Amino acid sequence: MRLLFKQRFFSWFDSYDIYDENEKTIFTVEGKLSWGHCLHIHDGLGDHIGTVQEKVFALLPQFRLYEREDYIGCIRKELTFLRPKFTLDYADWSVDGNLLEWDYTITSASRGTIATVSKEVFRLTDTYVMDIHDPADALRVLMVVLAIDAEKCSRGY
Repeated sequence: MRLLFKQRFFSWFDSYDIYDENEKTIFTVEGKLSWGHCLHIHDGLGDHIGTVQEKVFALLPQFRLYEREDYIGCIRKELTFLRPKFTLDYADWSVDGNLLEWDYTITSASRGTIATVSKEVFRLTDTYVMDIHDPADALRVLMVVLAIDAEKCSRGY
């Protein structure tokens, strides 16, 4: 499954549309006013299905993830040199980025590659292509990408 993650050009808060290969809107994401990033994810019908909430007072960036209203876990940035790395405390997933922080691979110790994520660089807004191996993982992969993008935004990237 391939999804295109595209930030809206005119918006006061973080707002994104996520399309499938046929340019059908699968998810929308709306930023909410809060301390740190707070992103609400909606399905194609407009129903709230998830939230990515930045933990403000943490040594390294952390984001709490919720499916509907249920807390599912946290994604944390690891202290690394040159290449970004994130771990999730609710699954055996890890996220490894490249030197320029444009490409990421989400892997599982038990399942192998979950998804690959690539940033399209010559765009006016943040745009990512997500290649997801199992469509059932789409929401959680999106949450990971939103957390990574929010962390980069906090650093001014």
